Order: sequence, then C-alpha cells, then structure tokens
Amino acid sequence: MLPKESLVLRSRVRLARNLKLVPFPHRLESERARMLVKAVEEAFYVSKAMEESYDTHRMWELGRTELLVAFEKHLVSAKLINNSDISAYIIDKDEDVSLMINEEDHIRLQVMGRDLNLSALYEKASKIDDLLSEKLNFAFDYNLGYITACPTNLGTAMRASVMLHLPGFTLTDRIGYVSQALAQMGMTIRGIYGEGSQAEGNIYQISNEVTLGMKEEDILYNLRDTIDKLLDEEQDHQRKLLNEFSLEMEDKIYRSLGTLMNARLMTSKEALYHLSLVRMGVETEVLKDVDMELIDSLIINTQPGMMKRAYGIELNEKERDINRAKIIRSIF
Repeated sequence: MLPKESLVLRSRVRLARNLKLVPFPHRLESERARMLVKAVEEAFYVSKAMEESYDTHRMWELGRTELLVAFEKHLVSAKLINNSDISAYIIDKDEDVSLMINEEDHIRLQVMGRDLNLSALYEKASKIDDLLSEKLNFAFDYNLGYITACPTNLGTAMRASVMLHLPGFTLTDRIGYVSQALAQMGMTIRGIYGEGSQAEGNIYQISNEVTLGMKEEDILYNLRDTIDKLLDEEQDHQRKLLNEFSLEMEDKIYRSLGTLMNARLMTSKEALYHLSLVRMGVETEVLKDVDMELIDSLIINTQPGMMKRAYGIELNEKERDINRAKIIRSIF
C-alpha cells in the first residue's frame, strides 16, 4: 500500500480580509467595487517580480468558459462568479496562489499545495497578507479579531482545508460517522467543490469551522493531527476491504479500468466514479502500472468547462459525454 499521503489531492489555507469603513461587497455599488479591485492591485503589485509572476483577471471581462474553468480548477469560488460584475482574482503562474477580490469579503487570499504541509501554506499566505496590510487598512477588532461578512469567520478569519480521497470510508458506509466526529471537533466535511457541492468520486474537503478564540497555529495543528488519524483509518478500511472481499474489490477496480479504457459515452459523474476506483487500485497497489498524477489530472480535465476550452466550441451534453470518453480512452 502506498504512503497515506497519496490520499491527499490538494490542501489550502485561506485568509479573509475586509477594508475598514468600506461596506461589504454585497453592499458596494459597482463603480466603487471596481475601484476597490484597483486599490488591491496597487497594494499587491509593488515590484517587477510581482508583476512578472502574477496576473489579474477581471471577472466582468471574462467569458463563461473562462469563469467555469477557473472554478473547476479551484482557483475561484462560486460566490466570486456570482459577483462577476464587480469581482476579480489575482493568480500566480503556477496557480498555487489566488487572491479573490469582492467575493463574500473584500479579499479572500488562498494559498494551495499538494501535501499536508499546512504551515508552509500559512507562512506564504501570511507574507502576502503582511504585504497588503502595508497599504490597506484592514477592519480589525481586538476582541473579535478580523471583521468578516459572515460571523463564523470572525477571529483569525482563516480556513484551512484538505481535499482527500476516502473510498474506504464511503464503501464501508462510515462517512456519516466521520462527519459527526468532525463536527464535535469544530470541523466540517464537504464535497469536491466545497460548500453546497456533492462528494462525487469519493473526494471530500475537510476544514476547520472555528476561527474565533483560536490561534492560527493551533487551528493548523488540530487539522493536521485530525487528517493524519483519518488517513490511518482510511487505509485500515481499504486493507479490510481487500482482505475480506479481495476478489470483489479487484473485480470492481478492474471493471472500472476496463470501462475507462473502452467506454464510448461517459458522463462527468460516471468518470469520477470509475477514476476513484482506479485511484484506489493504485493506492492499494492492486494496480502497479497506472500513474496517479494522470488520474488526478483527468478528474479536472474532464469537467465541462475544461472540455469546452479544450475543444474551443460549445458542446451539448451528449457531445461532452462522447468526447470525455474519447479523451479518457486515448489516455489510458
């Protein structure tokens, strides 16, 4: 069995900030909101290196495909897209840093990685936060911490999250137990695209819920410690499934591989289902000649927006299913 870190798809640390004495985005007039975008740019682009490493994307200048692609790649949120007439985001070349402007809060800075080193992500986010605070006056109260549009983000205004592949918990019907246990620890579990999304492909996001009355370092430690234990338990469930239902599990994995290699029609949901089982096959070393990074790239690249951008034309549902199957078939 591969190391438990192989179950991690993506990690993120997000900081919410608002400007003092400026209404929250939902109360801002369009002209003033767009001026705020410019103010954040002026505070951010302070050197030639920053200008060369980052780009600003003004949502009101982008087409629907570009917006959908950014969402599918986890660079922006659904809320930012809903505010596309006043919102923007600043992104680095590697797409590991995304600075969302005029989402629920004036600024939502997120730094992303592909491992469990949340402290490194926070350190990077903190440096950018310090840079912005040199020119922007953030709303802060010594009792409540950073002032945010949603009261649940008061305090540190930090949300840390880790996206995990948890087929063992799902196939053994234990994911409900995980949800209850996390809630008791001040954490939450959501689907692949965060709040309000479904947990397709056995992919879940786990994040802290409590931000008030805790230090950033404590939040990160608690989340990392919880994820560590969760991954150990996930691997125990996978081992149990393979030990007790060896033939059945291998059959499911190889059937999914066969479907991905031969299907002529493939919905997005079906692709995630089969890619998840094949990924489990790699994690448990039932499959030894399939590239994990290939599977993870297909999870993103077969989403509707990514496919529309790849083909350069609007595809109806059946055309997407045909071409999705074609892409997966050719890769495998």
